[in-house]
Amino acid sequence: MQTYHAGSRAVQDRAGVRDLADHVGQIIGQGIKPVAAAFLELQPLLILGAADPTTDRVWASPLTGPPGFVRATGPHQISVTGGTRPPDPLTPALTDARDLPVGTIALDPRTRRRMRVDGRLRSTARGFAIEAERVFSNCPKYIQRRESYETVADRVPAAARRGRELTSAQAEFIAAADTFFLATVHEHGADASHRGGNSGFVQAVSSRELTWPDYPGNAMFLSLGNLLADPRAGLLFLDWTTGTTLQLTGEARTEFDEEGERRVRFTLTEVVECAAAIPLRWSAPEYSPANPHPGR
Repeated sequence: MQTYHAGSRAVQDRAGVRDLADHVGQIIGQGIKPVAAAFLELQPLLILGAADPTTDRVWASPLTGPPGFVRATGPHQISVTGGTRPPDPLTPALTDARDLPVGTIALDPRTRRRMRVDGRLRSTARGFAIEAERVFSNCPKYIQRRESYETVADRVPAAARRGRELTSAQAEFIAAADTFFLATVHEHGADASHRGGNSGFVQAVSSRELTWPDYPGNAMFLSLGNLLADPRAGLLFLDWTTGTTLQLTGEARTEFDEEGERRVRFTLTEVVECAAAIPLRWSAPEYSPANPHPGR
């Protein structure tokens, strides 16, 4: 798979970072190295992004399990034991899947490390396997440190609450968030990425529209490049204490101002809220020193 498609190239050129992107892009490989395999086996959480082939909607979904539920089973493959829970909107797409383009990100708040594996998913008897096409790690920028977590064994997911607009409580949930995950797609695959900042960095400006600043990152512009080529997107917000999830699907576009600053505007198609969706309870966050003030 090529490192960058035309969408990413267009954003890189507008930002004037094509040469830097070419240098940084050398981190992207197809193989899962031993250090990456060891990292994956320590994680209790994996975020998966994909488009549901039936509805064409893009979602970002959380997968959880005891460490080892995600593991490398070869230099180009990872396996996941279990899957999404029934209220999750991606569950139908992952059932009996064959060659489904997916993007995944494993983020460890304890160490501020993150790793992405994009590829093709197929269902297995115990969960699913992903044939890796792109494997790479990102810097710790904008990741909030959470020192520890516990698994709440008796936490039971509530019935999903679906809607086409945000409630006032959901808008407050978003405004309080210091982290969310972004799923995007392109002609040849899918990607899942992380966005972080101090609480208030992402805002619901109406019941159907969100906006957030695109902080300086690794200059690859994989997500923004995908959105330029295909505006479909999925957002996942987590309550790191209660396990409640808020999943949004819709379309997003990037706005550039005269100073070259970027802001992403997301228009909602559907929202799915599920209380106690995941069994993890994390400690309080220590904000990343890289986080700008939300007003900037």
